[in-house]
Amino acid sequence: MFKRLSIVITAVAILGMLLTACGPKTVAYTCTDTIGCVKIGPTDPIHIAYLLVVAGPNSALGTDSRNGIEIAIDDAGGKILSHTIKFDGEDGGCSADGGQAAGTKLAADPTIIAVMGTSCSSEARAAEPLLSAAGFVTISSSNTAPDLTDPTSPNHYAGYFRTAHNDKIQGAAAADFAYNFLHITKAATIHDGSLYADKLQGVFADNFKALGGTITLQTSVTVGQTDMSSVLASIATGSPELIYFPIFLPEGAFLIQQAKTTPGLENTKLMGADGLYSPDVMNTAGAAVEGFMVSSPLVQGAAYDAFVAKYVAKFGVQPINIFHAHAYDGFNIVKAAIEKVAVQQADGTLYIPRQALRDAMAATKDFQGLTGVLTCNASGDCANPIIGVYEYHTGVYPPTLIWPEKYIK
Repeated sequence: MFKRLSIVITAVAILGMLLTACGPKTVAYTCTDTIGCVKIGPTDPIHIAYLLVVAGPNSALGTDSRNGIEIAIDDAGGKILSHTIKFDGEDGGCSADGGQAAGTKLAADPTIIAVMGTSCSSEARAAEPLLSAAGFVTISSSNTAPDLTDPTSPNHYAGYFRTAHNDKIQGAAAADFAYNFLHITKAATIHDGSLYADKLQGVFADNFKALGGTITLQTSVTVGQTDMSSVLASIATGSPELIYFPIFLPEGAFLIQQAKTTPGLENTKLMGADGLYSPDVMNTAGAAVEGFMVSSPLVQGAAYDAFVAKYVAKFGVQPINIFHAHAYDGFNIVKAAIEKVAVQQADGTLYIPRQALRDAMAATKDFQGLTGVLTCNASGDCANPIIGVYEYHTGVYPPTLIWPEKYIK
């Protein structure tokens, strides 16, 4: 009997040794990524940050994007590869100074994998040199300036992506709408000194002239300016039928109000862009907002409708801006790229190689997003945009889609 017991004990011991030899074990990982790896401990979170405008007159822009990201995190169950998502960030103020200050803070945190943002192109130009040098991936839901994804531009940096449209597309669409739908033949433009606004009005003007229209004046206002009378009087001398001013608040609202009382512009149509798609435009401009138009992205479909229902349930309001779906898609592209490149250890430790993550982002193809089927290129453009034009009515938000007609429900 004791002999049998000894045999059984020996067999169990041998089996245990075999299982130990063949079972899961942690193998040391050596990072060979050219710009390094982020090590995430077994119980540590995956840190994704934002750099968005969430305070001040343009806060609806960044808050709306942040809301979209929060819904994407909810839909992911709050985790990536079984690690809790840590989501926090900095306010960039929709300005170069704000972008630099926020970018400096974020770049100093080596736990960050990716940054969702920025809201405004001016923020990106100041923040992106810092975020890129830190090895981060950045993906913006609302940067639209062409130079940010132009590989020949000094403002283009490695690791930068966007789900927002390129303003080469928006400016051309706005010109098409004005000339072929409104049958406008004379237009003027205003920018606010930012490269975003200047480039966008320039694309509009070039396309409008190519269609056969006349640009009577291209002029500007300054950020912080409240009295627009001299600018509007200069425009009035050319008798334009439309003024296109793709700028931000509060200057945009002042132009809407004061154009209505400028001799010679009483019946001139007014049009902005996505920077003026906000309930604050309606609230600030008051009754003068009636008939004001904006060019902006157009997102429709059953998946988007389901997203909006989640937005209302979570935040108690309809979406407050236009880039929430782009932010949702941006987060999910980052998530998919992390899942593709992360090296998982048996104890739950993750290593995320930073250059491999950038490469995976650039290789994104046929991604099924709320904003369409998205494919990223090496320069960072991922959008598959449809541009619509929306019209404001006093006391009503959001504005009403009026073009293209085939998308009007």
